[in-house]
Amino acid sequence: MANKEIVFFDLPSKPPNKTWSYNPWKTRFVLNYKNLPYKTEWVEYPDIKGKFQDHLPKADIYTIPTIILPDGTWVTDSFTIADVLEKKYPEPSLHLDSPYLQKVKDILVDVLTATRGVYVPGVFNGILNDGSKEYFRRTREVMFGATLEEVAEKQGGEVAWKGAQPALEKATALLKENGDGPFFEGKTVGFADFAWASFLLFAQRIGDDVYQEALKHTGDATVHEKLLEAVKPWNERVDH
Repeated sequence: MANKEIVFFDLPSKPPNKTWSYNPWKTRFVLNYKNLPYKTEWVEYPDIKGKFQDHLPKADIYTIPTIILPDGTWVTDSFTIADVLEKKYPEPSLHLDSPYLQKVKDILVDVLTATRGVYVPGVFNGILNDGSKEYFRRTREVMFGATLEEVAEKQGGEVAWKGAQPALEKATALLKENGDGPFFEGKTVGFADFAWASFLLFAQRIGDDVYQEALKHTGDATVHEKLLEAVKPWNERVDH
């Protein structure tokens, strides 16, 4: 008999252990919003491949979030997971057809690309357990072609935030399009809101200084703070 719970694979943090990473946050939002029964399995970075490779199509990199549906189906990638869960559990709707969703996706690509020099060293220094640190440093330093310390020095700080500012300001403009707020579509919450809130919560977990820099460079912190307040009912379950 199939387990009725969804298994949700997430990345652990230093104590107190709770969700921190941007992509798993999106999936956790969906599970909480749809009120689906699930249990969290915490997997350190170097253990992901061994746990996933026999259940998913062969890949060079296996990623979190990944879920196992009650019928035993494995699904990976936060946007794919949202699409699958929306089809399987359509109510309440994630509004994946919202024109705001693609706009938010594009903004997030620009913001996350610009701020890598902030959050990659920040994750290593402030969030990861020892069980993930060596793997994370090694793989990220190959990706950057530089040490994490060099990345922080040359690509972090004001350089990163100035680079991200145009995209952050676009997010502010989108949130202001529907004046009755607090969501992108006004009074209607959807996955676009969860995706953006996931970035804001990710910034918070790295450090309040990082979160405050993100807000400062949006041009108007208020609309982002109101969004985070409005999605609170779906981000309170963070540690199980």
